[in-house]
Amino acid sequence: MTNHTTALPEPTVQPTRYEVSLLPGEDINQHLYMIEVEYRGAGRWAVVHHGHCLGTDGVWDFGVKEYDHGDDWLDAHRFDLDTALALAKEHAPDVTVNGITAAEAYRRTAAPAVSGAADSRQP
Repeated sequence: MTNHTTALPEPTVQPTRYEVSLLPGEDINQHLYMIEVEYRGAGRWAVVHHGHCLGTDGVWDFGVKEYDHGDDWLDAHRFDLDTALALAKEHAPDVTVNGITAAEAYRRTAAPAVSGAADSRQP
């Protein structure tokens, strides 16, 4: 352990990224359908998917870096954390990879309903 002779402030801890996906963590395709909510400073968060950034108009625009665009674009593509997480959850079912939405991918891999199991018994 380091011995500091002067008083130091408490280290800060800042969450910087959340992952949002309709697919569960054990699904092999989860990473493909992942939306990231990433901290961009000054209390502003970006909603990102594979190099595209979600705007206030609900459209995914290419580019996620601050220096790629002007202030107007940034204002339309940055949110407070609660809004960013809500938007990511709202858009998670519609993320599309190779023409297949996350909702369709989920339905393809979800376990069959348990309620139908009792009906398959033989007399």
